[in-house]
Amino acid sequence: MDWALAIVAVTLLGVAAISRRLYGTPITPAMVFVAVGLLAGPKVLGEIDLESSSATVRALAEATLALVLFCDASRIDLGLLRRQVGVPVRLLGIGLPLTIALGAVGAAVIFDRFTVEEALILAIVLAPTDAALGQAVVTEPRVPGRIRQGLNVESGLNDGICVPLLFAAVALADVESEISEGRSAVTLVLEEIGYGVVGGVLGGLLVAAIVIHAGRRGLIAGQWRQVIPGAGAALAYGTAAALGGSGFIAAFVAGMTFRLALKKDPEHINDLSEQVGNVLNGVTFVLFGAILLGPALGELTWDLALYAVLSLTVVRMLPVVIAMLGTRARPPTLGFMGWFGPRGLASIVFAVIVVEESNLPHEHLIVLAIYLTVGLSVFAHGLTASPLAGRYASWYERHPRDKPPPMESAPTEVTRARAPAEQLT
Repeated sequence: MDWALAIVAVTLLGVAAISRRLYGTPITPAMVFVAVGLLAGPKVLGEIDLESSSATVRALAEATLALVLFCDASRIDLGLLRRQVGVPVRLLGIGLPLTIALGAVGAAVIFDRFTVEEALILAIVLAPTDAALGQAVVTEPRVPGRIRQGLNVESGLNDGICVPLLFAAVALADVESEISEGRSAVTLVLEEIGYGVVGGVLGGLLVAAIVIHAGRRGLIAGQWRQVIPGAGAALAYGTAAALGGSGFIAAFVAGMTFRLALKKDPEHINDLSEQVGNVLNGVTFVLFGAILLGPALGELTWDLALYAVLSLTVVRMLPVVIAMLGTRARPPTLGFMGWFGPRGLASIVFAVIVVEESNLPHEHLIVLAIYLTVGLSVFAHGLTASPLAGRYASWYERHPRDKPPPMESAPTEVTRARAPAEQLT
């Protein structure tokens, strides 16, 4: 453990030093972080200790996810989203439930020892997507705007949607879990959503009031202005958690409330929070590689490998195809959208929650499947994001239509995707 901090710091410095070279290549920062974690973990160098570091993963991952959700939500222009709502609504309203259902069926078949509730838990944990792992997909300007932003908005919203579903599934599977605390599954879902919204609205309104009124009077020093969004995310999360609600729902709602109250994109107010989120994300993936993925690879079996592959392909792609029925989207578009559903930060957070707050009969097998799927996604989606985004964009340019499907033609932006740092300089 003596070298753990130095290893993490050197990794961050190394990625920063070559960050301009990394963007546009098949090598992503997340891949580097996970690879370093694997090397530094107990299975290779042993410099990051499993026992003393495991409790850190949840705190880091939860803080990172809350910050990312707040910043992403605060960039959503709801007016534009209402006019271009078709893709995310289909992906979330049809694709997400089908993904969970198909994932649960696959888990029940492949892991025949699972209970129905355990199969459902595994499917829910692996349902959220992480657009940051395929950054080139949502930042390639030649890819049709609605597709890019549909995938981006889907990634921002499905984390919060899955939180109450996960807690309800754990409560059904383990009535003694710390998650349920004696509450029924229905009560748990209602409280998670309800108190999450309450915490989010309160947090978002307060930070907006400070920015608007204190800013108008010149009371905010420049260096403190960028502290406000991060503090707002923490306030929303903490308030919701104290009330018994979902901190992740609260962070997302707070970001949306902040944007609505400001009536404009926060833009540079969020810069510090986004950069802190990038750093925390990197540290989280180093620890993920070291203390979660590394040991999981030592227990890899054919059924775990099969489920990981199916989760990233059929379980994701078939629901996307069904969700897009009636849009006249062409096969390359359906394949592109179906493939780019990376599993990342939210799944790591959910897995650690399952480990720490429940006592399921096959808990170890569940988390092994989660860690291996996320690990495969980091490398598979990272390696393919830039090349396939370029190939799809080239195909789109070579196959125009006089009247293309609306989802393949709208150039306008619904959110401002988090651009690589060098694109902002």
